[in-house]
Amino acid sequence: VGGEQISSIGRGLCVLLGISLEDTQRELEHMVRKILNLRVFEDESGKHWSKSVMDKQYEVLCVSQFTLQCILKGNKPDYHMAMPTEQAECFYNNFLEQLRKAYKPELIKDGKFGAYMQVHIQNDGPVTIELESPAATVDLKQQTKLEKQQQRKEKTRTKVPSESSRERNAPRNKDDPSASSGAEGDVSSEREP
Repeated sequence: VGGEQISSIGRGLCVLLGISLEDTQRELEHMVRKILNLRVFEDESGKHWSKSVMDKQYEVLCVSQFTLQCILKGNKPDYHMAMPTEQAECFYNNFLEQLRKAYKPELIKDGKFGAYMQVHIQNDGPVTIELESPAATVDLKQQTKLEKQQQRKEKTRTKVPSESSRERNAPRNKDDPSASSGAEGDVSSEREP
């Protein structure tokens, strides 16, 4: 920050935290558990995806990153989904406090909230994993489900035959003298739907 190094870690996780307007204590607790228990490190025998940051006694560097809440409007970033600064700072500090309570306080480091920072990350692998709280995931799934339902409704509307075509394709009664025998090529009543 301002040309001065204010924080650093060795092996561990660099957490870029985007805080949404909709985030609550429930999401905070979920993310703390996920971050500390995420198995992204190898074990002693070299088996990948076996150990968490806590298992390995590694460090965690947290950086508040409101730009993760970006929504593009054309080519312009829009940040209206990011929590306002004052609320977000309180939320972020609470997040750090919960991480320190759940792990070792001396192994949890952070940047400077709201500051313009130069963050240097040496990404091993490289491995980058996006974590979202369950509420955000459910909302996304629900939105996708609703969109698919809407698309199906629109397709159905375009496929529904008009009233006159329904009458033309309706099965004809054999006792009706005006009914076709099928000899003229009208076999629609004999086909299965």
